[in-house]
Amino acid sequence: MIRKKIINPKRLRRIEGGFSYVPHRFLTDGFLASLSQKEILLYLFLVLASDRNGLSFYAYDAICSLLRLCVDDYIKARDGLIRKDLITFDGTLFQVLELPEHPIHNSAPQTHQGLVSELIQHCLWEG
Repeated sequence: MIRKKIINPKRLRRIEGGFSYVPHRFLTDGFLASLSQKEILLYLFLVLASDRNGLSFYAYDAICSLLRLCVDDYIKARDGLIRKDLITFDGTLFQVLELPEHPIHNSAPQTHQGLVSELIQHCLWEG
């Protein structure tokens, strides 16, 4: 067994202000391995941006800018996280969900027609 010791006691992490966490089973139960890199990036952003109930309301343009994602990559990552039951989204508000019992590995890509349809709907919704 490896014995752990604090390497730099002057730099221990402290919980101050907001609080975000990723359950250890996100790694040990295979959730991390089930995600694409962009899904991981978006998931961790939403965890960091959310309140204690997992809620956040960043707009897609702010998310794309902060994460340096194009809109198509953002939509694929968001929809992948929804299909994998890790987040929910109502068009304005995100909620990071409690982890399901097991990771969901199937992530059928959205069709090009689906992306175009969603972009048109979004443009109409903002107008």
